Amino acid sequence: MGFFLETLFGGLMAGMLYSLVALGFVLIYKASGVFNFAQGAMVLFAALAMARFAEWIPLWTGLNHFVLTAFLAFAAAALVMFGVAWVIERLVLSKLVNQEGTTLLMATLGVAYFLDGVGQSIFGNDIYKIDIGMPKDPILLLESVFPGGIMISKEDVIAAVIAAVLVAMLTLFFQKTPTGRALRAVADDHQAAQSIGIPLDRIWVIVWCVAGVVALVAGIIWGSKLGVQFTLSTVAMRALPVVILGGLTSVPGAIIGGLIIGVGEKLSEVFLGPYVGGGIEIWFAYVLALVFLLFRPQGLFGEKIIDRV
Repeated sequence: MGFFLETLFGGLMAGMLYSLVALGFVLIYKASGVFNFAQGAMVLFAALAMARFAEWIPLWTGLNHFVLTAFLAFAAAALVMFGVAWVIERLVLSKLVNQEGTTLLMATLGVAYFLDGVGQSIFGNDIYKIDIGMPKDPILLLESVFPGGIMISKEDVIAAVIAAVLVAMLTLFFQKTPTGRALRAVADDHQAAQSIGIPLDRIWVIVWCVAGVVALVAGIIWGSKLGVQFTLSTVAMRALPVVILGGLTSVPGAIIGGLIIGVGEKLSEVFLGPYVGGGIEIWFAYVLALVFLLFRPQGLFGEKIIDRV
């Protein structure tokens, strides 16, 4: 039982990390109605900015205070992501208002390649580390209940708490604020939103800024665990099944979908892998997403699309 709970908890923590990346997909889709293929590149770009600013700020200022340096690096990286959001809206999205969804989709693919190239030019292409003081050592719980206890990563617990706070804030933002309601109106119909006075350019800048901050948080956590390298952009591929499962329009759905996939991957690999030769963790999420596409394409919490003729 102890081993099962340890595997279960590990899956939950992995799922929360997937959910952080999936949140970016959901935010952009809720505001523009388009799937953002640039999300993985945004995570990488944000992580690179954080890692490099953490190196440069002590050299520029002479600071030796770890916490202050990390805070300044985060603030500088957030400003960079705000700038990226503004440039994307000014140079790309504002030119494609009321265009077909496929056009916007291809535009985000172009943005992804642009961010990959610019990130390499500005920040370099080495492997960098991010250290924000998150503890790496595991802890043992319930030693008196289970022999040997249950081993839990402190870093994963902190990441899960951060993800939960982000989800709560974003849910309140979308449901309770005028800007959040305007974002949902824009996603439903660009022309109708403009006709009632909603400024499309400002709304898109806001949502891309929010998605940039989410990408920064996800990039910091993934970079802290895996190091910042250009393969980090592929982490978005791990989040695709999450948004399919949870629903492209649901912020809580991104979290629930991540938890289901994280737990399913770990449990299937540990308990079924020995019988089929292993490797289940690699394809489990995609097979589950395929099943949902066949029988419930809107996901668990997504809005069902009804076409009237």
